[in-house]
Amino acid sequence: MNIVLSGGGTAGHINPALALAETLQERGHAVFYAGTPQGVEARLVSEAGIPFTAFEAAGFNRNHPSTIFRAIRLISASTAKARVWLEQIKPDVVVCFGGYVCIPVGRAAERCGIPVVVHEQNSIMGMANKYLSKKAARVALTYRVAGEGVVDAGKIEVTGNPVRHSVFAATREVGRRYAGVPEDARMLVVFGGSLGARHINTAIGACKEALLSRSDLHIRHITGPKEYQTVVEALDLTDEQAKRWKVIGYEDHMGEVLSASDMVVSRAGATSLAEISALRIPALLVPFPYATADHQTTNAREYVERGAAYMVPDDQVETPLFSQLLSEIVDSAEVRAAMRDASASFGTQDAAAKLADVVIAAAR
Repeated sequence: MNIVLSGGGTAGHINPALALAETLQERGHAVFYAGTPQGVEARLVSEAGIPFTAFEAAGFNRNHPSTIFRAIRLISASTAKARVWLEQIKPDVVVCFGGYVCIPVGRAAERCGIPVVVHEQNSIMGMANKYLSKKAARVALTYRVAGEGVVDAGKIEVTGNPVRHSVFAATREVGRRYAGVPEDARMLVVFGGSLGARHINTAIGACKEALLSRSDLHIRHITGPKEYQTVVEALDLTDEQAKRWKVIGYEDHMGEVLSASDMVVSRAGATSLAEISALRIPALLVPFPYATADHQTTNAREYVERGAAYMVPDDQVETPLFSQLLSEIVDSAEVRAAMRDASASFGTQDAAAKLADVVIAAAR
């Protein structure tokens, strides 16, 4: 089969698409990708060796109504171009992961009579996916709650959020060797997404003495590039302390690092949660409060309700609640074991295969 994937804007849309692509290619299907010319997808998809075609798309600012006219013009023009492209490659199905580029690609597919599958990574459906889900053949979800607005519940499938093979490739032994952490030590990984998170960095810094008092605890603190120097200066680690507290601006080997970790402090973005649950890592989540419709809080709440994580609101991260919950995860093997068991309920390890089954069924 020929299968088109589309998604753009953030890595949260692109990574699950690339994870699905790996599984589809293993099954012998040809994969094509439609994204925007300026988005990060142009680089990531090309690096993955998947044919990439760009279409212009943009959203609009509700505070500036005039921007809607430009958005409509771009989407209309790109819909026409996408239709010509789809008629050339003749895909059996189009899979949309979110981002404005999915609207012209999905609309063109509908007009060509090609089935569309929508995949939503978050607990609240994004605008593009919400629009396309009305006519989609199948709607695949990470969280069932995201499908509350889908009129035809019969086309909903809960597949989980696919994770790329590279996340599973590293073993704990390889990860520990990469991180320079002894096998019998505890390892805490702190990160706030690709750009970091100032509140998380500050809160962890306030716990410095308490964390380092645990002689077997190693911390890998990924600050985000813009925060690195500020965090280094604020921590003011001695040479001896720096042996167990590694401060890094950006991490290129998250698969190795996560495979080595015993627990994490993290934001609650779709990709971060997928990787955490795939590797069954106990977590203290601090949702980014300004995400669209506060979806990170809804994402995190699902993990808390299932017992897979603790959560602290962003505006409480510098209160005793944060240090209390962090201490529980760090010090209690029972808490960590319960969280690992609960993470299995998300089925993330099989998400790419489940979504591939849904896509192939829709094509047929």
